[in-house]
Amino acid sequence: MQYRPLGRSGLSVSALCLGTMTWGQQNTEAEAHAQMDYALDHGVNWFDTAELYPVPPKPETQGRTEAYIGSWFASRGSRDKVVLASKIVGPGPMPQFRGGAARLDRANIRAAVEGSLRRLRTDYIDVYYLHWPERATNFFGRLGYVPDPVRDAEAIAIEDTLEALHEQVQAGTIRHVALSNETAWGLMRTVRLAEDRGWPRPACIQNPYNLLNRSFEVGLAEPAIREAVPLCAYSPLGMGTLSGKYLDGRRPEGARLTLFNATYPRYQKPRGVAATERYVALAREHGLDPARMALAYVTSRPFVASTIIGATSLEQLASNLASADLTLPDSVLEGIEAIHAEFTYPCP
Repeated sequence: MQYRPLGRSGLSVSALCLGTMTWGQQNTEAEAHAQMDYALDHGVNWFDTAELYPVPPKPETQGRTEAYIGSWFASRGSRDKVVLASKIVGPGPMPQFRGGAARLDRANIRAAVEGSLRRLRTDYIDVYYLHWPERATNFFGRLGYVPDPVRDAEAIAIEDTLEALHEQVQAGTIRHVALSNETAWGLMRTVRLAEDRGWPRPACIQNPYNLLNRSFEVGLAEPAIREAVPLCAYSPLGMGTLSGKYLDGRRPEGARLTLFNATYPRYQKPRGVAATERYVALAREHGLDPARMALAYVTSRPFVASTIIGATSLEQLASNLASADLTLPDSVLEGIEAIHAEFTYPCP
């Protein structure tokens, strides 16, 4: 396993990060523990979770994922071997978070951190993400920005959020801050405020990035490199679609889009399916597993610190981890670029 610096945080993280959002919905506590054991044994030192998880988010399951990680820490005594990330939700109509009034202000941040620490059975979180912005902007599949003066007038200011996070860093409950589902403006604004006021800089940014959605490259890749706020890429397989398992109308038993297709249609658009067919064919033409090819491509990008992989079985996890040893030849990279030119943003 390769290890990479996480921006200027001083942390060194594995090139593959263990994603956890199926635990508590598609995976049992025992299965979650088995995945953590396997990942740690194979060099993964970077785990990613959130107060939101598991997904789809529901009041009756909220917090289970963190609780499963907490019970694993308690039973294995492995907290010091893991760089642990969690996230606070942004505003939204979800009653399970602080009475349906979740915001990115001081009171919510304090309550969210305390809740995560309790479930995780630890006294600190290494990297703490803002799961999505407070203000009105384009994320979760929106390419274009449309101003919303009403929502912006009600939004918690970025500086107020950062000051509250700074207080948590000073208290030792979190060690580094980070951004998720953020834009280039949001990243640069956060960096400048942090530097001007002596607050913690974002260690990294977690946005979607995969062969079906390379929008990160347009506005965010340059500041990620120049400002040392690298990408930790989520959904590198487009919710599993780039494995090819959903092609020809297949719906494998227990798979995420079999269970929740109506909730997550993003990667099932006609052009997305057509692009997936081409990427899968390219992989097979070169004797490669399609999922490993897709993961290896993401991990190889110069602005990526780590690729977040998720699995519902140890077999899937082992296959995904094998992508860390795959170097794509020029012929494959050229084929990927040719397909990308034809299907540039099929699934933003």
